Amino acid sequence: MADACCSPDPSAQDATEVHESEQRLWHVRDLQIAAATAHLLAISWLIGRAGADAAGATVAFVAAIIAASTFVPNTLRNLRHGRIGVGTLMTIAAIGAITLGQINEAAMLGILFSIAEGLEHYAVTKTRRGLRALLALVPPTVSVLRGGREVTIEPDELAVGDRMIVRPGERAATDGTIAAGTTSLDLSAITGESVPVEAEPGDQLHAGAINGGGAIEVDVTARASDSSLARIVHIVEEAQDRKGSGQRLADRIARPLVPAIMVLAALVAGIGALLGDPMLWIERAVVVLVAASPCALAISVPLSVVAAIGAASRNGALVKGGAALEELGRITVVALDKTGTLTAGAPEVIDVVTTPGTTREQALSAAAALESRSEHPLARAILAATGTIEPAGDVTAVAGHGLHGTHHGIVLRLGKPGWVEPGALAADVDRLQRDGATVVLVERGGVVIAAIAVRDQLRPEAPEAIRQLTALGIETAMLTGDNYRTAQALAEQAGIGTVRAELLPEDKARLLHEISGGRRIAMVGDGVNDAPALATANVGIAMGAMGTDVAIETADIALMGEDLRHLPQVLAHARHARAVMLQNIGLSLAIIGVLIPLAATGVLGLATVVFVHEFAEVLVIANAIRAARTTPLPGQPEIPRTTGQLNVSMPPSRHDLGDACCTPVPAPAPAPAPLTLNKHEGTPPTMLTLTTPHPTKADGESDGGCSCCETADPEPIETHQRGT
Repeated sequence: MADACCSPDPSAQDATEVHESEQRLWHVRDLQIAAATAHLLAISWLIGRAGADAAGATVAFVAAIIAASTFVPNTLRNLRHGRIGVGTLMTIAAIGAITLGQINEAAMLGILFSIAEGLEHYAVTKTRRGLRALLALVPPTVSVLRGGREVTIEPDELAVGDRMIVRPGERAATDGTIAAGTTSLDLSAITGESVPVEAEPGDQLHAGAINGGGAIEVDVTARASDSSLARIVHIVEEAQDRKGSGQRLADRIARPLVPAIMVLAALVAGIGALLGDPMLWIERAVVVLVAASPCALAISVPLSVVAAIGAASRNGALVKGGAALEELGRITVVALDKTGTLTAGAPEVIDVVTTPGTTREQALSAAAALESRSEHPLARAILAATGTIEPAGDVTAVAGHGLHGTHHGIVLRLGKPGWVEPGALAADVDRLQRDGATVVLVERGGVVIAAIAVRDQLRPEAPEAIRQLTALGIETAMLTGDNYRTAQALAEQAGIGTVRAELLPEDKARLLHEISGGRRIAMVGDGVNDAPALATANVGIAMGAMGTDVAIETADIALMGEDLRHLPQVLAHARHARAVMLQNIGLSLAIIGVLIPLAATGVLGLATVVFVHEFAEVLVIANAIRAARTTPLPGQPEIPRTTGQLNVSMPPSRHDLGDACCTPVPAPAPAPAPLTLNKHEGTPPTMLTLTTPHPTKADGESDGGCSCCETADPEPIETHQRGT
């Protein structure tokens, strides 16, 4: 409901520090003022009952002044800048009530308005504190090797290059690379997945991961305040400031509504004075001001966005703003990339068919002899399935066909059917290809000795995820550059009906419109190779984005883990959140529509309108908090709750709910920097330049702020302290 026209200056004090003490409902300043005012109002009533009417009226007047202190000062500052907001209506109504002698009603207006504001601030604090509870995963101390000995320091004292020791059962304080030791890592609190991940020297370790095996030594690659865990919190807090079309709808309604209400109240007072008692109609005009105040409308969507995005992040999904959240709630078609999304992204040998006189081991050994120097994914699968490897000599690659070389003086060839004739293995090759495998043939001395089937296996949870999407009424499609047979076989296993195969990246983007048929479509990929399709879809969703800046930057939604079941989970959550937003907008407009005629005709007095209006505001706040409701995946633990100091410092949050008349002015975006991604050792790097587009309105207008904010005096505007 915000009594400031615009969000506070980014340089303002971090609201996190301000609200350190607001851990309980009774610690909120606005609620404390409301309670104190209510006690004074009760005392004034008792004094009046005792016969001292003048003294009782004085105490009631003091109560009204104290209650008004929560919104009048900011209103006056905004008026000095030519800004009219919700607080303006409340101030005029309070002054009008006191002028008309309705001091008790003015005090009650201030009390209920303060209660509603206090509940809003507490709700924001609670939801954002739940997000920051992720930082509780950072331990209070960490062991490092310095000067040849082990010392214990605080996480904020870690420097890049330190050697960190993580013992069994301990959490990692920041990101790093495992330098010594092997273990299993529990990432469930970060990615939402309950299955431990095996890790060895050279693997990445993320902040908050639990070491479930032996002690490991880790080379620190990021400070604690810059770790992947801290970055998740920071990205989500920044994303919560971005507005969805529902918020823009509330803005478009609320901005002209404030001056329109003032004009309406003036007309009620003016026209009514011509028809009857001027004082009676002035009183009704004051009541109309209160009845038509769009407080609930102003907070209906932002609070829902804060709650919903925070809840999604605690379940392994980064939602980049209200626009992405609401658009996700409208999705009816989902297109999924195959490799790395529906499949594990790691091909493996699933079958070896040999001719008489050749064993499986001999066939794999011959194939590995040729593949020993190759970086091709199929080569890695064959090498992984082979024991001892003796490289072949004079190995030559024939582009698009295969390899040939010599081993112990015998010519070997390895390649796809057609370049190497399958001979007696033709029926087996056909069968394996129908099962969705990629088949390579091994030839020794001009004779085919084996057919090796390699397949990137479907994720075990993929069929369940597709069933859940279907249950939500969402159609699914597979887009892949692989051959049609392989794609069709995997699609049948997963339960996907629409398949488009043998596609280039630009083909995927082009086909999205055809597949969607004019409906809202989401594209799910790895965030890099599928960039054209992710950008073309209504919503781009990146899988397995933990620690990957590119995936987080290029997609609207980033699923931090590898469990595909997070996809239907976040879609269902977004639908629920969008429904809450629409409910709040509808309820807010309905309350205004009902109260205005009742107030203008005198059916309802000021006290009744104030109570109904602020009670409706409380309902909107309570309903908005429902947007945080989400169901974690089986095995996913509860995020820890914290009441004390967090163990890692964070940059200031710039979040504020804003006001009905202005959108927050975003901070200048940093210049894009090129990033180099080495997907596999030995492959050329891919250079990408990332930019974050400015949020735009549905009609193409920039959502960067309104004219009143742009032309305002640069002096910072004080606003009510808001929680994080």
